Amino acid sequence: MIAPAALAVSLFLSTNIDDLFMLLGFFADPGYRNRQIVLGQYAGIGVLFAASLAASLIALVIPAAWVGLLGLAPIAIGLRKLATAAAPADAGTVPPPAGRGRVAAVTLVTIANGADNISSYTPALATRGAADITVIAAVFAVMTAVLLALAHALTHHPRLGAPIRRHGRRVAPYVLIALGAFILHDAGTLALLF
Repeated sequence: MIAPAALAVSLFLSTNIDDLFMLLGFFADPGYRNRQIVLGQYAGIGVLFAASLAASLIALVIPAAWVGLLGLAPIAIGLRKLATAAAPADAGTVPPPAGRGRVAAVTLVTIANGADNISSYTPALATRGAADITVIAAVFAVMTAVLLALAHALTHHPRLGAPIRRHGRRVAPYVLIALGAFILHDAGTLALLF
């Protein structure tokens, strides 16, 4: 049996490494504060973990195609960013979400990007006791901090940071739209919709 900490690290890395690119986009966007990104990422990971735990406790696996519907969130956020960037400054466009809205945006994108998380975490948690689940949750919290720190460090790196910040704002909407499309495709949601 794999030790719970080793299991947690492998589960986290296999399902959350793609969050690094999403986080780079958020850290490069001057409209988002570090605190909002951190809170949103932790809330998203927490929701995914809690949903997986609930699914494992009642032996219910949420079909990935339904979870994949959350892929519409990053598409909507990306389209909104594109529309805001394309509008003239005096066009009276709707400002990006403020405060909790930005935290919610990061949370939604994290959850949308996590369809594979639920399908991976549920069976792993279903076979573990309370002590192991606590260790896995603690490792996930530490790994989330490491992921956030890495994304922040890359965005503010002396050589890499300036290009990421300069181009990240323009690229982020396309990354979000592509991420949403990938989620819809990968989860099988397109077949569900059509």
